[in-house]
Amino acid sequence: MSFPICETCGTQYADVPTPPTLCPVCQDERQYVGWNGQTWTTHAALADRHTLRIEDDQGVLGIGLSPGFAINQRAILLPTDAGNILWECLSLVTDEAVAALKARGGVDYIAISHPHFYASMVEWSQALGGVPILLHEADREWVFRPSPLIRFWSGDVLRLSDSVTLLRCGGHFAGSTAIHWRDAPRGGALFPGDALQVVLDRRHVTFMYSYPNYIPMRPRDVQHMKSLLDGYAFSDVYGYTWGRNIIGGGREAVDASFARYLQAVAA
Repeated sequence: MSFPICETCGTQYADVPTPPTLCPVCQDERQYVGWNGQTWTTHAALADRHTLRIEDDQGVLGIGLSPGFAINQRAILLPTDAGNILWECLSLVTDEAVAALKARGGVDYIAISHPHFYASMVEWSQALGGVPILLHEADREWVFRPSPLIRFWSGDVLRLSDSVTLLRCGGHFAGSTAIHWRDAPRGGALFPGDALQVVLDRRHVTFMYSYPNYIPMRPRDVQHMKSLLDGYAFSDVYGYTWGRNIIGGGREAVDASFARYLQAVAA
């Protein structure tokens, strides 16, 4: 099986004659093995069953699989002064999606929040002309399709330009990353992946070590995240999937959520 893809988490693995017995991403307590056991697919098989949805998601261009697949995150194109950044990644690449991105000036970087969304990152980079993939070095062990296209960064802050900053929030994974875009259209935006997750009321965020298995994040990790985000202004918070966004009042919503969570876990 060429470059097997786990059907539960969507991670693409290196080229092997037979797929691994288990997916380490799903064996980890932050994820889960599918209820039918470990199953695999390929990029070609995905393309037979899925297309890519390419449309506006409350002011940003979103790309996601249709019908949904695995964790069902969507990627976002951010046209910033640091270049065009593809935030997050998907298991499927299509010619239509590549053409849509090239029509908007192409992609200069792929940046990904954490290992659950690494997906087919190397496949995407190659399709876009070999663009660099930015990952935090703390999550290096979770890369199962190594490539020289991957650039690991370190520390808590990586400034890509005056208005674009990668922030190592930690907590969910050691390298869990958010991207802050100061010059987003409505006065700054935060794209946190799962480091903090926009909840269903779309007025708060929450903090979990494992979202599917309901393991709360350690208070000290939430405190670190709170301190790290101090001083960053943003109106909007874009969650990991379609419509899970806080549009307007994002900074206040995050601050209130920090206070609510830390009070709850201390009770």
